[in-house]
Amino acid sequence: MKNLSLLLVEDNILNQKLIFLNLTKFGFSIDVANNGLEAVDKVIQQRYDLILMDLMMPVMDGFEATIKIREIEENKGIHTPIIGLTANTFDADREKCMSIGMDEYMSKPFDIEVFNTILSDLGIISN
Repeated sequence: MKNLSLLLVEDNILNQKLIFLNLTKFGFSIDVANNGLEAVDKVIQQRYDLILMDLMMPVMDGFEATIKIREIEENKGIHTPIIGLTANTFDADREKCMSIGMDEYMSKPFDIEVFNTILSDLGIISN
């Protein structure tokens, strides 16, 4: 797999470590943001191949952060795939994620096989 740059937006340290360990062994280069505000700041500074966005966080949640990131990208004429991450598995959450501009959605705990399927479906990697 090519070296993809990924922004992991997650406020839970344990989840950060779990996802970080899972993805670095597959060659991902990962930056971590602890909340949506940090994520927006990082997106202003750097371009990522992919963003994994927790939905429920303090300071700024994943929904608001995604909306702000999409506004920034619209001005730059770019689009970064954003995958929403949540412990909830409600259909309404998925619909809300997609309606605000996320590209996909997955539930926690993080599952590398589900993640790889999403990356393939989005055309980020080829199987």
